[in-house]
This record gives sequence, structure tokens and C-alpha cells, in this order.
Amino acid sequence: MTPRLPITRASAAVVALFLFALPLLPLAQDNGAPYTLLSRDGRRSIPIVVNGGRELIALDDVAALFSLMVRGDSLAGGFTITYRGRTVIASADQPMASVDGKVVALPSPVVQAGRRWLVPVEFLSRALGPIYDQRITLRPAARLVILGDLRVPRVSARIDSAGPPTRATFLVTPAARVTTTTDSGRVALRVEADALETTLPPSATGLIENIHAGDQPDTLIVALTRNAGTPRVQIVTADNATRVIVEIPPGVEPRAPVSQSPTPGAPGTETPTPISIRTPQTIVIDPGHGGDDLGVKGAGGLEEKQLTLDVAKRVRSLIESRLGLRVIMTRDDDKLVTLDERAATANNNKASLLVSLHANGAPSATPAGAEVFYDRLDREGEAAKQAAAAQATTLPIIGGGTRRIEIIPWDLAQAPHVEASDVLAGVLEEELRKVIPMSARPRQQAPMRLLSAANMPAALVEMAYLTNGKQEMDAGTDAFKNNVAQAIVNAIVRFRAMTEDRETP
Repeated sequence: MTPRLPITRASAAVVALFLFALPLLPLAQDNGAPYTLLSRDGRRSIPIVVNGGRELIALDDVAALFSLMVRGDSLAGGFTITYRGRTVIASADQPMASVDGKVVALPSPVVQAGRRWLVPVEFLSRALGPIYDQRITLRPAARLVILGDLRVPRVSARIDSAGPPTRATFLVTPAARVTTTTDSGRVALRVEADALETTLPPSATGLIENIHAGDQPDTLIVALTRNAGTPRVQIVTADNATRVIVEIPPGVEPRAPVSQSPTPGAPGTETPTPISIRTPQTIVIDPGHGGDDLGVKGAGGLEEKQLTLDVAKRVRSLIESRLGLRVIMTRDDDKLVTLDERAATANNNKASLLVSLHANGAPSATPAGAEVFYDRLDREGEAAKQAAAAQATTLPIIGGGTRRIEIIPWDLAQAPHVEASDVLAGVLEEELRKVIPMSARPRQQAPMRLLSAANMPAALVEMAYLTNGKQEMDAGTDAFKNNVAQAIVNAIVRFRAMTEDRETP
């Protein structure tokens, strides 16, 4: 759900009465690119009307966004805005306004269009700003209206050299703390800010595939080509600006794309599996469903595939920016991915941990609460687990010595990891319980194809019942998604610590 600034019934009613009382007058106009209002409550789009080459905002939109009282003045042919005892008075066809008794110039006149009054975009900062209780800053180049003292630095990016090595520079003004995370396919830059005003190159070159905004408002992503090597990053702050220099050398050999994993072999294909739990360094997050597979759809229209992808992106951003681990998602857009392809993504990238995200559904609207699942082995799986050591083989390794590899069928790859997955499911349940309601059976064991084929500790989270009206409404909010994402990250941190303890001699 998009957070909105408060609007009172009284202000809405006054605006409505005033607007419907206006005579209908024709005015040629087109829709322009909207502005974005940034505030502590979130983001809100501001529709723009273009008339005679001037960008205007409808007064009723302004009143709704900023909780203003508006009344018409038929004698003066204008209107009066009131906010906490302070007023703005404007008249039709006049490029000015009276702001608490002081005349303020506007770049273009106030105009009347049918039942609506239209004011220039600059009206927000020049006329409304002086009477409002928060600063209103207009940034036309970025099409932003900033409400309050938000930190919104300007970030300009350029590619200095195609190379190789390819060299890109990011200039952050005013200076801000910047952290970077590098994995095999991209560099993530996180700026300590509420949002970013960015100027990015229209196209990339060399070993950079593209530069784009990240999932979070304070993040930029440098996507690398398949031939890129490990990037080197340098951060320098001077003269109230922070400069981030990213240099990408060529790789030793082309790297297979992370987002496309080979299709797994048919059941019975042998997969190497270590006996001990590995300290997680690569995390796989699996947003369930996608493409034509909607998953569960609530009565209010929330789709499981949308919810899982949104939360997965938030989890990835938190892990990369705060833990510095490599994160792979089985899908990062609305596409269909089979269960075997999801397992292959985790297995072929040697992931150390898999968390699959889903939402639940039921025939009635009563069931509610989150649930966590881990794999239950059938008789064949138990036999495979016991026989793994007997089927092990020893292979030579470069530099001398040997390595013991256990052989187990693909679809029973989870067998050696069930105990660790039980631990993972346990910490997920405990962390989720702190922030969202859990069902009467919060942790369950069940045979699931995806989990069975995962060659690492793995668990599946059902975040909410979308068939429950209240839970669907809650699940659509940023607060719910952020809480779930943070709980999953907290569980991963705890599981890593427990894993390290178990591996310490």
C-alpha cells in the first residue's frame, strides 16, 4: 500500500463544495510527467497538467496532499487557502499570491479550468512553503517535492573508461556515508539517505551492463557483464562531496550468469553432498510462484506472487547492505520458474542456505497466521541419509590430497540437511513470532519437492493467509513486508552464529 499524507474530512468537504461551485470553462491541457512527493510517511505521486507549455498542479490535489482548507472567493475571482491560522490568497490570471499579507511572485498565473483551479508547480515552495509547518523543497530536474528535512543527496554517475578495466565514478553531494557490497554479478551502493536524486548514464559500456536504482530508495546497482572480474571500490570524501570509484577488471574467463541456472537432472541424478553444515556465505531467497502462476489471490486483489517478490527484494537488500553476503534470488521479476529450476539455482551456485517465501490460502476466511515448514523425509529419504556415507567416494584435489564426496540422488539431496533445516525453521519461527501473528501450528514438517531437492539447510515460510481479509490487508502494507524481511534476516544471522559454533572444534 502506498503511504498517504493525512487529509481531514473537513478539508476534503470544503474542497469538494468549492470545486463543484465553479463554472465550467474550457482550457486546453495535457497530462505531464508526474512529480513525486517525498515525506517521512513515504512517497506519493503528484499529477501534472501542462497548459501552454506551463506545468500546473490542480488545487484539489494540493489540498488533499497537504491537508489544507480551501474556499472560493467569487467576488475576487480567486480562492483562499487556510492552514493553522495562516492564509494564501490568489486570483485568477494573476502570477502572484498574497502569503500572510506578503506578495509572492509566481512564474505563471493561476488559472481556472472547468471546475478546477490550477496553480504552477512553484506555488508549493513559494506560496505554500512559508505558511506550512514543514519545509517544502522543489527539485524540478528530478521531479521531486521534498517535505520536511529529508536527506536527499544528488548522485551523478558516469563511466570514465570502457577499458578494460572499466571505470565508473559516482559523485554524492552533499557528502554522505556510502557502503558497497560486491557479489559475482553486481555492485550495490547504499547511501546513508532517505532517498536519492540520481543522474545516471542512459547507456553503459565495457564491463558494465547497466546502472539502475535498487529495490530500496537509498541504493544504486551496478550490473556487470558476464566477462567482468571482481570489482575494486574506492571511496573518498572531500569538499563536502563523496566520490565512489568502481573499477572492474576482466575476469579470467566468462562467468555463467547467476540468474539462469541449468535445468536439474532427472530424478536419480547423483549430487555431491557434504556431511557437515557449512557456514552460510551465499544465501538463496526463493519468491514463490510468478508469471502465469499467481499463487493465492486475496479478495482484495493481493496476489501471492507479488507479495513474495516484494518481500524477497527487501530481504536481499538488507542482507547485502548489512551482512555483506552474496544473495541470489530464484527470480527477480514476474516470470514463471519451475520447482526444479529453483532447486538448481541453489544447488548449482553452491548456496549454503535457502529460504522460500509463500503466502497461504484456505477454503474459509478463518485460518490466519504465519507458518514455517522444513522437509520431512519418507522411508526412502531416511534410507538415503543412512546410506550416504557408504556410497561416498574419494576424489583427488589440486595440490595433493583427497576429498570425500557423498553421493545421493538429486530429489533426496535434502536428506543430510534435515536436522540443520529443523534448526533454521526454529529460528525463523521465533523471529517471525516477534513481529507478526503465527498460526496454531507455527512450525511443521512436510514433504515438499523444492525442499527435498535442496542440497543445503532449507525452509519455507508461509507469511500470511491471503484468504483472511484482515491478514490480506496487513500483508499489503510496507510495515508488514519490512517486519517480515527483517525477521528473516535476523533468523539468518542467528543461524549463521549457531552454524559457526557447531563447526568450531
